[in-house]
Amino acid sequence: MKQKTSIIACLAICLQFFVHGTAADTPIRGAETNLPLPRFVSLKASEGNVRRGPSLSHRIDWILKHRNTPLQVVAEHGHWRKVLDFEGAGGWIHYSLLSGSRMVVVRDELLDLKQQPKSESLSKAQLQQNVIARLNACEIQWCKVTAGGYKGWVQKTALWGVNSDDIFD
Repeated sequence: MKQKTSIIACLAICLQFFVHGTAADTPIRGAETNLPLPRFVSLKASEGNVRRGPSLSHRIDWILKHRNTPLQVVAEHGHWRKVLDFEGAGGWIHYSLLSGSRMVVVRDELLDLKQQPKSESLSKAQLQQNVIARLNACEIQWCKVTAGGYKGWVQKTALWGVNSDDIFD
């Protein structure tokens, strides 16, 4: 039984190398930028065409209409980035329309914006579902965001556009 388990583990590692060229614990990097995949970015322009493939000759499937919309880059090809939005819709967009600025979307129907990163802290405001906010910092369970002129702390799990292990000032 032990030998069978070892063989299965070995096959899993070999498959990981075959598919991604890396071990399972090594982050996948984009071929063009050498940045981690997947990663979060935002729409720099006020409008952006999302195409079926990575070139101008591919059909436009949809148009992003809001500056600062958070997107997740999942692949790279030349000057094109394959992105997903918070609803899971995806396609290819030219890299010049993207920014490294971190933005998030509120998932919850109503989200309390707290003065401190604690559940018992006073609320400064409430953010509605689908509101876009600037991501300023993240701790283990909380992120500091700015939206509608208000700054405060929200539960990380209530946001799309941040990973559960993201921690930064």
